[in-house]
Amino acid sequence: QVQLVESGGGLVQAGDSLRLSCAASGRTFSNSAMGWFRQAPGKERDFVAAIRWNGGSTHYADSVKGRFTISRDGAKNTVHLQMNSLKPEDSAVYYCAVGNGVILSAIRAKLSYNYWGQGTHVTVSS
Repeated sequence: QVQLVESGGGLVQAGDSLRLSCAASGRTFSNSAMGWFRQAPGKERDFVAAIRWNGGSTHYADSVKGRFTISRDGAKNTVHLQMNSLKPEDSAVYYCAVGNGVILSAIRAKLSYNYWGQGTHVTVSS
């Protein structure tokens, strides 16, 4: 079993930055991927970014590319999402997720992830 705890959400103004963190505990897998997804009210949960634990390759949704950066701290089993130049449309609940054996072609798919955090709220005012 894997437990994920997100932190770092909050209320900011457009153009500001936030850094989300996701701490993983319990059983982890060397060939896993960790991802961030977000869900705005009344909308689907969408892929934001992901990183493969081995190798560290990163993947981003087009809407956040160039503004968001995902990184990992292997020693602390923690993944960060640095969000810069935030826009009102970035407002959502952000979820961290872990998937075991995620294949590259499916790294953006929710179904690839086995464990989810409780979510952290991000609100960007205009």
